[in-house]
Amino acid sequence: MSTAENANADVLLKVHQAALAGMQAAGPGPLGRAVAFYAEMQAFGHDVSETTFRDILTAGGEGAEALKRAWRIQLTDWDYANGPATTAWAADTEPRTDERRAVIHDRLRLEPATRKVLDAEIPVQRKAGPVVISQERKPWRGIGTQRGVDWYWPAYQRYLQEKKGWSPETTADLGDAAERVVERLADPTSAEAYQSKGLVVGYVQSGKTANFTGVIAKAIDAGYRLVIVLGGTLNLLRAQTQRRLDMELVGRENILRGAGNEVDSDYADDTAWLRNKFLTHGGMPSELGAFDVERLTTRANDYKSLAQGIRALQIEKREKALPLYDPRNLDHAAARLMVVKKNKTVLAKLVKDLEKIKGLLGEIPALIIDDESDEASPNTANPNRSDGPDRTAINQKLSELLGLLPRAQYVGYTATPFANVFIDPSDTRDIFPKDFLISLRRPDGYMGVQDFHDLDTKIPPQERTFANSNEKAYVREIGGSSEEEDDTSLRKALDMFVLTGAMKIYRETEDPRVDENHFRHHTMLVHESRLTAEHSELRGRLLRLWDEGGYTGPSGRERLRELFESDLLPVSSVRADGFAVPGSYDDLAPYIGAAWARIGADDRPVIVVNGDKDIERGEADFDRRAIWKILIGGQKLSRGFTVEGLTVTYYRRRAGNASTMMQMGRWFGFRRGYRDLVRLWIGRNESSGGLRPQEIDLYDAFEGICRDEESFRAQLEQYSVMVNGKPQVTPAQVPPLVSQHFPKLKPTSRNKMYNARLVEVRSPGQWSEPTAYPTENQTAALRHNTNLWIPVLDRLSDATTHFSFHNADTGITHGFDAFTGQLTPEDALAVFRSLKWHGQHFAPSLAYLEAISENRREVDDWLVVAPQHSSSVQRIPLGTHKRSLSWFSRKRRQERYPLFGAISDPKHRAVAMRIAGSLSHSNDRNTEKHVARRRGVITLYPVLEQRPTVTATGEPDLRGLVMAFAFVAPAAAHGQDEKVVRFTTIDSAQEDQAIIDAT
Repeated sequence: MSTAENANADVLLKVHQAALAGMQAAGPGPLGRAVAFYAEMQAFGHDVSETTFRDILTAGGEGAEALKRAWRIQLTDWDYANGPATTAWAADTEPRTDERRAVIHDRLRLEPATRKVLDAEIPVQRKAGPVVISQERKPWRGIGTQRGVDWYWPAYQRYLQEKKGWSPETTADLGDAAERVVERLADPTSAEAYQSKGLVVGYVQSGKTANFTGVIAKAIDAGYRLVIVLGGTLNLLRAQTQRRLDMELVGRENILRGAGNEVDSDYADDTAWLRNKFLTHGGMPSELGAFDVERLTTRANDYKSLAQGIRALQIEKREKALPLYDPRNLDHAAARLMVVKKNKTVLAKLVKDLEKIKGLLGEIPALIIDDESDEASPNTANPNRSDGPDRTAINQKLSELLGLLPRAQYVGYTATPFANVFIDPSDTRDIFPKDFLISLRRPDGYMGVQDFHDLDTKIPPQERTFANSNEKAYVREIGGSSEEEDDTSLRKALDMFVLTGAMKIYRETEDPRVDENHFRHHTMLVHESRLTAEHSELRGRLLRLWDEGGYTGPSGRERLRELFESDLLPVSSVRADGFAVPGSYDDLAPYIGAAWARIGADDRPVIVVNGDKDIERGEADFDRRAIWKILIGGQKLSRGFTVEGLTVTYYRRRAGNASTMMQMGRWFGFRRGYRDLVRLWIGRNESSGGLRPQEIDLYDAFEGICRDEESFRAQLEQYSVMVNGKPQVTPAQVPPLVSQHFPKLKPTSRNKMYNARLVEVRSPGQWSEPTAYPTENQTAALRHNTNLWIPVLDRLSDATTHFSFHNADTGITHGFDAFTGQLTPEDALAVFRSLKWHGQHFAPSLAYLEAISENRREVDDWLVVAPQHSSSVQRIPLGTHKRSLSWFSRKRRQERYPLFGAISDPKHRAVAMRIAGSLSHSNDRNTEKHVARRRGVITLYPVLEQRPTVTATGEPDLRGLVMAFAFVAPAAAHGQDEKVVRFTTIDSAQEDQAIIDAT
């Protein structure tokens, strides 16, 4: 752009910013008229036409980017807008759709050419919002005149974009998710007191704190004046949460209000404070038309029972004759914020102080945020023991807190929700999320458990590479259980830690996308035990390996070269996402010494973190200093605490339940600029210990937990769809949705679970695959099942048919040969009803199959497909006529015993789903001729866990044969009432009556 063009772009930016600001209240309006008005009002003599607007947008340069950013913020805001306030202009369009964008363009009265440019430069973000399971509610957000003072949410929004570099789309996603929570709280100005209780489910280390910070900002803007954040069970977690809220929400002016001056501030020695990275309001909010936030806790100090603490809780009222919740009082009262550790003594002090001001408590709109709400908060007292307490200590104090504050809203946050949804819903004094359960979407850039596994991949193991396999790229097996084998694996992990540190310094130096101090932290976590004595021994071993590493000499450098060329370089070459990668080890070598020096600085490369004292003396305080260290951690680093810069993890510890184990996954999180450098060394053959020890594959265990979690989220999403304007399920009916892949690894602690029974799972058009077959020593049951399928096998076609399905998105076509047959609904149902199983796993599916099959209500017939291998190697004689059929080798993994993992071959699934009507055209004639609207598909898999031996008669020994199958019901078979589940939940208050009737 020329100087004149830049000047014109600056003018246009100012005019458009004013025009868009003028549309904030009423929504989009005629742009040309607004631009002309503001241009004339400001006496700009430049061309501000729509043509010039388009030209600048497409010309590039700083002016264009600034203008584009202003429009991206506003268009994103309108694209995402939801609720009653939007109805006036959105013409009943759904958020984040082309239809919504078209309405925006129409109201702006844009020319077709301008619409095209804006849509190309700022496309509609179609990513779905959070999944919500909720009671019916009375809406209050966005109805009538604006409620409260919009101050802290806009300030937080600006902070995220300007200080943290968040995009408008990401900020809008956060705002939308936070709004879904706030709109389900009670109206803070309502004369009727109501306690809403909810749960927000995120992912481990995925930004839940950002969400509840947004919720707090919107809630205090709306009128909530007491905010209590339960910040974990450890001092280090509470301090971490306090600092985050102070820096990003409370702001510098509110912090100094309590300190008096910079020197007395509790952040006087904090690097971020000194570098002006804390939010600023430009003055005291109360002097700028808003309200202040008064902190009742600081980073260094948890809640203390002091006289001034009691005074601070007594919120002032401008109109003495009116209750505090009246807007004439609320809008002028300062909000109180405290971040409190989940500790019996601390909570007892808070409850005691609140009891002293009882008169006002009934008027205070309060918000309780419970971070890591599945830890310590649920009541785990055994209800069957008459000699024990009714409630555990923390739960008792929470119950008292909620009892003192009738207008308090409780919102729990966790990545492992099973303990919360297993709380007895009849216990009104407990924290069961009776009003809402919200599942947050997996955020962009997040590296979670799925990124370390190859879930449902169709790529054969022998064809997997660093590029197409997450396991090959990021996961390394720990060699063995002996100390010598462990040292060998630890040595390699240490070498990788040094190499990845050098890579980070290389990128800071050579990559323009990486700031000089981008990699302030670089850490390795070694997690083998929770016992402090073992931590000490492990520290000694690590120090010995470090000292003997020879990182500055030829032996160490040669070892690093080999690891770089065999591991780091090939992975980064295909997974660096555009970040700089050295072409050879020699290019990286100059940075090895710097990495070694940073890690070994002060001659303490290893830090043991197994108590709060470690952060109190600053050893593991990521806020106050740069940390390039090897951390040995136990329980203190297993939940909630963020290990910054974590790049290499060495993990051998097994937990007793899925929730605890998932929380140990500290290697999950955001890894911008070093995702390709992350490595996980994990035990594949660890002993469980105890009286009857067994070998555990920790990697497989995490995969099973991941499948449980994804199944839970997928079902929540399925059930969140409203039926006739009403919720299909409420939070009280969620517990049966919790699955358990590992019988020996419960979803959560046994004392956090209550009785729930699933009655029916409806799966129209979905691939359903039972796995709970009788075990190999239950030969009678296996033989019974095989005999049920013999008549079906006898009626299969004489010749195979070749089926295939072309995936238009990937361009890949999968095909296979199969014998085929047909079953009537009556015959199929007779088989399904007669099959023997391990436990009741198949019962919910059977209920669904009965519902759609009886009287041919929603299925006319079943196509039977028996896939065959391309070679004749794995074949056995089956059926009355001993037909030669393919058999499939599958194992029951020990951790899931007696359940199988996946039995089917992924390439078979699409054909069956197409025939049942849930996928689009296959581009295969044979597949298409079998498609019918009311047809289901049964796919048969004769399974043997080992190659059969030959009997004395010369025939294979098939006593262990499992006649496994998968089914896809017709896509149109939804059931009469369109619901996708039917189940009972046992409520202790109703003895054995179901919350939802099973009929």
